[in-house]
Amino acid sequence: MEYRVEGLAAATGIPVDTIRFYQARHLLSPPRRAGRIALYDDHHVEALRRIKELQERGFSLGVIGRILRGELDAADEALVEAVALDRDAPQGPSEQFLTLAELAERSGVPVVLLDALEREDVLVPRRLHGEARYTESDLVALSAGLKLLEHGLPLGDVLELARLHREAARTVAERAVELFEEHVRQVQRGAPEGPARLVEAFHALLPATVSLVAHHFRRILLAVAQEHIESVGDDDERSAVETAALRRLEPPIASWE
Repeated sequence: MEYRVEGLAAATGIPVDTIRFYQARHLLSPPRRAGRIALYDDHHVEALRRIKELQERGFSLGVIGRILRGELDAADEALVEAVALDRDAPQGPSEQFLTLAELAERSGVPVVLLDALEREDVLVPRRLHGEARYTESDLVALSAGLKLLEHGLPLGDVLELARLHREAARTVAERAVELFEEHVRQVQRGAPEGPARLVEAFHALLPATVSLVAHHFRRILLAVAQEHIESVGDDDERSAVETAALRRLEPPIASWE
């Protein structure tokens, strides 16, 4: 069958403007021309349904284009989906995703400030169907940031510290991804069970890496703080630090598993 663009929209449930947008992004092959009339066929219907399905699975339009052009194989498609829809607890219930306005309402932080934090890459959203979304973890992080301000740290200095941490964290993250690419993805690509093994490896390595980084940073921060007090503090402060060192300052082992 052949369709005009309005018929194609009716057949797929995708608005005409969206179809034209997909064409502009080269996600659809050009229609056949009959004079000034653009005619689409069943291949366009299938392509639009495929685009819709991939968007519902969390893929961005850029990734969808690569899948449709055959630039990503089945293993890569499964891995990208795992990254796009990652859960802090993959076996538990789905996370609740919030818009920026909803995050502002839940956190009590103005949208203008949240928008500024996002532009500075201090607040890093997740991507769901190509849109920026936020989770309970962002609420916890914002609450922690507010505690720093409540104890007298200037906002500008907190943001500068966040930028410094972002730069260092990105360097570590890029190296971690390089190691995954070299030692996991390239090894599993082409294997009969490659897609499933890639996803399994991702879900195992992500929390393991996060735990290692968090644990290492916690230990370094505690060591630097203790060294500072021991070098500049008075006797009472040093005694307080010694006492605090005997208390539990880290989560129990079970919470890391």
